[in-house]
Amino acid sequence: LSSGKQIVRASDDPIGTSSAMLTRSEIRQNQQWSRNADDGLGWLAQMDSTLTGMITGVNRARDLTLQGMSTGSMSAESRNAMAAEIDQIRASLLSDANAQYNGRPLFGGTTTSATAYDPSGAYLGDATPVSRTVGAGVSVRVDLTGPEAFGPAGADLFATLQQISNDLRTNPSALSADLGNLDGVASSMRNALGDVGARYNRIEQSRQTADDRVGALRNALAEIESIDLPETIMQLQLADTSYQAALAATGRAVKPSLLDFLR
Repeated sequence: LSSGKQIVRASDDPIGTSSAMLTRSEIRQNQQWSRNADDGLGWLAQMDSTLTGMITGVNRARDLTLQGMSTGSMSAESRNAMAAEIDQIRASLLSDANAQYNGRPLFGGTTTSATAYDPSGAYLGDATPVSRTVGAGVSVRVDLTGPEAFGPAGADLFATLQQISNDLRTNPSALSADLGNLDGVASSMRNALGDVGARYNRIEQSRQTADDRVGALRNALAEIESIDLPETIMQLQLADTSYQAALAATGRAVKPSLLDFLR
């Protein structure tokens, strides 16, 4: 009653002790899955935010490309100004592509490099996926490599923007093909963003499952180890009543003699 547990030593209930140990092990396992899920959700949430912001920049670059295609009413100075803005957009998007999570580049795979892209737009990462185990036999990927998000080397977002900048200055007639390339990259980015959202939902569901399982296991552990407080109190009172009755009966049966007092 003082400990609140019906199993204090393994010898109190060997079978119950074994069940309690297995239950605790399963609780720890589900807690680890929940922590893995939290880390995966952090990866995917930052990736979602980064891609969403980058798509806004791509849309601005598309608008500028469309304006530059108006060859009849656009001066060379205006195109140079638009090319300069495209350069700034490219630099900003390149910086976003080097975003990090816990000191690791979001779009670099498992690379040890601090960035996924170098200043020229060359990919420095690898193609090894980053995954998190969020359940029994359930592993969910939590990253995207640069080529998956922004296109393959030579035809990626940064090469496309560089080509648009060059063509605005020197070859406006090629902007129509550039626009098609940019739209292809933008479509890939939107598809990647949708994939990130789907994975986020899956991991979030797995985390909730693990948390619910931990709660159920703790209840089961309490059933194994903890006492039924009202019943235990009643048993203690019954035992105390029996003990007091035994003392009283013994006192009546064994009468003290003068010798007992002399001792």
